[in-house]
Amino acid sequence: MSLVGPVTLRGRTVTLEPLSAELHTTALWQAVRGHDELWTWLFDGPYATESDLRIAIKQRQAASNAIFLAIVPTETGEAAGWASYMRMEPAHGVVEVGSILFSPSLQRTTAATEAMYLMAGHIFDNLGYRRYEWKCNALNLPSRNAAERLGFTFEGIFRQHLMIKGKSRDSAWFSMLDCEWPDRKRAFEAWLDPANFDAAGRQIKSLRQFLAANIELSNS
Repeated sequence: MSLVGPVTLRGRTVTLEPLSAELHTTALWQAVRGHDELWTWLFDGPYATESDLRIAIKQRQAASNAIFLAIVPTETGEAAGWASYMRMEPAHGVVEVGSILFSPSLQRTTAATEAMYLMAGHIFDNLGYRRYEWKCNALNLPSRNAAERLGFTFEGIFRQHLMIKGKSRDSAWFSMLDCEWPDRKRAFEAWLDPANFDAAGRQIKSLRQFLAANIELSNS
């Protein structure tokens, strides 16, 4: 199984590239400044100053147990969030996507969804992993809804799984398997097709609709 390493992933609406304090701090600070609620469910933050955020990004760059990628929408060319590959177990073909930070300008955009598609595709298509995981605080309903929308399967609650910011966390576990990825991939690509968006950029069919149709077709 190939090791997960720094990578640049390019799509139609977004590019993911290795997170860099030098390249991305200023844009990210502008994107998250004044939105302390973004850090509610994360292991760290919020940060009081741009300098504090820069230090945190440098620590992410130096981390040996996670690969952080900046999310750069094509429309702006400026970093608007990040996500990471973490808890990597190449011997078992398992990796988790986590520590996801979407600024308000990135939330509920085509670029945000395509970023998640590109990260999953890299794991399954390029590196040959068997299992892709998503974990979140069980109380974080937006994250749980996002996981299911993106085609992850809910597996259950791990009680008192972690201590985060001094509080006990029950974790909701989700997964996507290599045998499921072809259906998920087709759904993502159908949703991301420009023909699925009207002149105002609104989706015509939802990703959930494409996923449900592909799963039904596979089971027929």
